[in-house]
Amino acid sequence: QQKEVPILSSSEKRLQETPTESTHLQRLRQTFACPPRGLLDRVITNVTILVLLWAVVWSITGSECLPGGNLFGIIILFYCAIFGGKLLGLIKLPTLPPLPPLLGMLLAGFLIRNIPVVNDNVQIKHKWSSALRSIALSVILVRAGLGLDPQALRKLKGVCVRLAMGPCLVEACSSALLAHFLMGLPWQWGFILGFVLGAVSPAVVVPSMLLLQEGGYGVEKGVPTLLMAAGSFDDILAVTGFNTCLGMAFSTGSTVFNVLRGILEVVIGVAAGALLGFFIQYFPSSDQDKLVWKRACLVLGLSVLSVFSSVYLGFPGSGGLCTLLMAFLAGMGWSSEKAEVEKIIAVAWDIFQPLLFGLIGAEVSIASLRPETV
Repeated sequence: QQKEVPILSSSEKRLQETPTESTHLQRLRQTFACPPRGLLDRVITNVTILVLLWAVVWSITGSECLPGGNLFGIIILFYCAIFGGKLLGLIKLPTLPPLPPLLGMLLAGFLIRNIPVVNDNVQIKHKWSSALRSIALSVILVRAGLGLDPQALRKLKGVCVRLAMGPCLVEACSSALLAHFLMGLPWQWGFILGFVLGAVSPAVVVPSMLLLQEGGYGVEKGVPTLLMAAGSFDDILAVTGFNTCLGMAFSTGSTVFNVLRGILEVVIGVAAGALLGFFIQYFPSSDQDKLVWKRACLVLGLSVLSVFSSVYLGFPGSGGLCTLLMAFLAGMGWSSEKAEVEKIIAVAWDIFQPLLFGLIGAEVSIASLRPETV
């Protein structure tokens, strides 16, 4: 006669007999425990770090970090943009895809600019704002250049050129026609408006395409590479066209000179990007210590220098092209090792993304808009 084996042991019976606490009650106990843990601990830690950061900067700069100072405005804008992005990411609409965090960052900057009490204390000089936006542009162009797939780009180079030039030129010409015949603007100002409207924002396109590329979507057909390259070249074309038409509008030289200057911007950007790209392929060499950090610092520093120096020398369109080509050639030389560099560049973008979109939102002032303009 076989001995019956109990299905549950005595310890399992005891666990089954004791009533289990609800998950919500356990979370509340963990949250309000002493010392705190979980959510409350994270909130206290993050707030302490933010206040400490402000206090350290204040101890160094003094009045610049007090209300009305530039650093105070930048820090408040940075915090509010991060909070706005996180808050908007929590909103879930049943029939719509998740709202992008950058929309919350834009709204945060917009509210800071248009709430009178806040605007009086959060002041950022135009020079500082422009410099931060230029740094953010250089960072995102580096991410785009490193994220390009050489094989896919070689296969789709014709499509990339058509996708970069076609929509931008068609939109610029269409906007110029409407601006001239409906609004009575001169042709030069019509094309200035057209190139402003026709520009694609790499800060919006590139992160989305990198996420798709990491997930493996469209990689076989080269869709992320195609859109990142076309979007970046579209932006460079729009900047070059804008500055060419702006020179014509203010008559700084002949029309032929302004057109040739636009072509010269492309040539300078390609030449400088190729030279710097081949340089950082071999410097630092692969036998050095902390190789990834040195490469990341070099590519970031050279990209920021390219963007700022191109504006200083009067060829603003060449800086972005130089940065994109330099990062692309550097990534080709580093091959599989570029993934670690991309992680560092991604951290830099996480810092400058809230600043970029917060500053863009802060540029919109309702008080300066006239009813007839709207």
